[in-house]
Amino acid sequence: MPTAVVFDLDDTLAVPDRDRETVLAEAVERADAPAIAREEYLAAHGRNLTRESREPIFADLLADSDADPEAVAAAYRKRTAETIGPVPGAETMVETLRDRYRVGLLTNGPVRAQREKLATLGWEGRFDAAFVTGELEAGKPDPRAFEAILAALGVAPGEAVYVGDDPETDVTGAVGAGMDAVHVHERGETPDSRAVAGVIRDRIAEDLPRILADLE
Repeated sequence: MPTAVVFDLDDTLAVPDRDRETVLAEAVERADAPAIAREEYLAAHGRNLTRESREPIFADLLADSDADPEAVAAAYRKRTAETIGPVPGAETMVETLRDRYRVGLLTNGPVRAQREKLATLGWEGRFDAAFVTGELEAGKPDPRAFEAILAALGVAPGEAVYVGDDPETDVTGAVGAGMDAVHVHERGETPDSRAVAGVIRDRIAEDLPRILADLE
């Protein structure tokens, strides 16, 4: 029986108003830096999950360039904050769930970038506990990231459900830490078979409370 629900942030509760490749390209152009492929960025991001800022990510990507990694990181942070918004009904859903469960947030990424997203969304006090992996010793899917949020919420793994969109970092990580997972996916996609349930992203506010009640 779940007593806690933990959410991922990006592409689970919040999404940009344009594709992320475009957001990255706009930020790089603002900082007068060479073009960076989204796949290259994601690989570098995965190597830097416990950082204060994105500067080490861009230092890695721009090692052969004269571009300033700090300036690129600032431009990308600003552009991301400008374009992000909640999925439909997310804010009301989280508030409603807090009447019944302990509700947490665990998101991969550098501290400044993810904390600025939460500030932009006005979500800094919306959760019972909220961790960015840049503040932790490990990022998802490492069990230590999940153990940190579980400890902050004061619940055991078997009492918590993790809700996220990424099969590797979210589903694999949560299941490996002893939690149930709900896979957030796009319409037409098949949810990961390791998850106890799947939910379409733009229906999360309508469907997730029922899914959680069915697990009780």
